[in-house]
Amino acid sequence: MPTDIADTSPSRTALVIQHLGFEDLGLLEPLLHERGYLTRYLDVATQPVDTAPVRAAELVVVLGGPVGANDADRYPFLADELAALRTRLADGSATLGICLGAQLLARALGAQVTPGAAREIGYAPVRLTPEGAASPLRHLAGVPVLHWHNDMFGIPENAQLLADTPTCPHQAFALGTQILALQFHLETPAQDIERWLVGHAEALAAADIHPAELRRSASEAAPELHTRAIATITEWLTAAGC
Repeated sequence: MPTDIADTSPSRTALVIQHLGFEDLGLLEPLLHERGYLTRYLDVATQPVDTAPVRAAELVVVLGGPVGANDADRYPFLADELAALRTRLADGSATLGICLGAQLLARALGAQVTPGAAREIGYAPVRLTPEGAASPLRHLAGVPVLHWHNDMFGIPENAQLLADTPTCPHQAFALGTQILALQFHLETPAQDIERWLVGHAEALAAADIHPAELRRSASEAAPELHTRAIATITEWLTAAGC
């Protein structure tokens, strides 16, 4: 049975699959430490992606990045990552995917990832479906979150669509209580946004977005978003028995 914090001893492992150095757990890292997790990052660009540790971790978080979920021919580590995730998800083990991570979860569960109608970069709220309003995402109602993507995932078989936006009709899905996929970012604190603005400078220039717009939006969204993000992930972890 799920409990609030089942075990506070630092013996449980949260394996964090990372695709880009500055896209990390952000706000979620202190939360996981409070719940008794050791966080271990797996940098897929420099470390082998083995199925055994991905399958064995008590919790896996798959983070974002600028590569595409369909780009295994260009970035071979994606094939190993997908194979490991397929094995883990077949077990129904607790897994959170964010942005690219969410797209990889969708692919591992048999859904397609396709180009979106338009690039989506900036802060805006998501619209919750009835299922989303009854899920941990209810804490995000009306709160601007960070969007930064070109592609969109399909909804896997038996999964529930939780949220959408006018530009992207698939913003979040859940499969049971154990698997949660978010196309948007809720983990990035405002003080880290400058790393994104520098690291993704070419994407911002291509979209004709001035960095000052995102700095201002991040600062305005931060107080409410940070509180709601922690509430959202806390509720999901509890429901997942984590």
